[in-house]
Amino acid sequence: MQSLQAPDRSRAAAEYQAVRRAVGLLDRSDLGVVEVTGRDRAAFLHAMLSNDVKGLRPWQGCAAAFLDVHGKVQALLLVWVLEDRVLVLTPPGRAAGMLEDLDRYLFAEKVSLRDASGERAFLLLAGPEAPALAERLTGSVVPDRAWSGAAAKLEGTEVRLVRGGGETGEAEVWIDAPAAEAARAREAVQEAGAVPVGSEAWESLRIEAGTPRFGQDVDGTVLLPEIPFAHLVSYTKGCYIGQEVVVRIRDRGHVNRHLRGLVLEGDAVPAPRAPAPASDQPAGHVTSATWSFGLGRPAALALIRRQHAEPGTRLGVQAGERSVPATVSALPFSR
Repeated sequence: MQSLQAPDRSRAAAEYQAVRRAVGLLDRSDLGVVEVTGRDRAAFLHAMLSNDVKGLRPWQGCAAAFLDVHGKVQALLLVWVLEDRVLVLTPPGRAAGMLEDLDRYLFAEKVSLRDASGERAFLLLAGPEAPALAERLTGSVVPDRAWSGAAAKLEGTEVRLVRGGGETGEAEVWIDAPAAEAARAREAVQEAGAVPVGSEAWESLRIEAGTPRFGQDVDGTVLLPEIPFAHLVSYTKGCYIGQEVVVRIRDRGHVNRHLRGLVLEGDAVPAPRAPAPASDQPAGHVTSATWSFGLGRPAALALIRRQHAEPGTRLGVQAGERSVPATVSALPFSR
C-alpha cells in the first residue's frame, strides 16, 4: 500500500493548487527525443504512426501512438514538426528502442534518424495563468491549437514555446530550451511566479486528467482502443502499422476492457496491479493510483473488463489486506 506522510501531502497539495489556480512548473526533460530528417521524413512517419503527420506544417504537432501489427501500443509519442526536421518525443528511456523500431521499416526512403535525447530541456508551465506568464517572459504568444509552437527568446536564449495537450487538465505551455540553458530558464519562470511541482502533485494531476503513462497504464499488451485515444488517431490518413485492427474494432467489434477511473472510499491508496473484483469475479486491475487532491480521496486508473466498465459501477479494490469499495468513473474525473 502506498501512503504519503502529512507534511509531504501538504506540500504536494500546495503544488497541486498552484496548477489548478495559477501556474506550476513541471520538468519533462526526461523525455527521449528521436530527430528525423531527410526529404521523406513526414511521409515516413505518417506511415508509421496512428495520427496525421503529413498534414502538419512547420511549428505544428500532434500526439500519436506507435503500434504493432496487432494494434497494440508500443509507445505513446509527441510529434513536433520544425522547418527542417521532425522531433519525436518518446517516454523516458524509450528513444533508443524507438529509433531501432523505426529503422527496421526504413528501406529506400530518404530519412535519417538520430537519438537526440538530453540535448534539450522541456519545461512545462501548467495552469490557467501559464499562457500569460509565457507571453510576459518572452513577448511571444503561443498558438491556441494543441502542439502548435512559436519561436521566442527567454533571458536572451532562443527557445520554442509549444501549446500543451492538457496532460494536467489545465492550460499548458512547453518551453523547449537548450539543455545548457535549463537552469537559467527554470530560474526565470520560477522568479516570474511558477511553482515547482513534484511527483506526488503531478500524479494527482495526470490521473485526474485521465492521462495514461506508458509502461504503467499502457504497454505492449494494450490495444489502442482500450485507452482514451481520440486525440491519438486519424481515421482519414490512410494506412499505418496496426490500422486494420483499430478500424475493425471501430466498425465491427469492441474491446474486452477499457482504461477507466476508480474513486475509492477511505484513505488507502492501492498499489499498481491491485485486483479490482466485482463480487467474487475479477473485473480488472489498478494501473496507477494516488491521493487525489481534487477529489479529496484516493483515485486510480484501472483496466476494467467491458461488462464492469460503465461509469457508476461499484467494485472493490484490494488495498493492503482489505478490499476497499470503489466506483468506476469516466475519464477525465469530474472534480
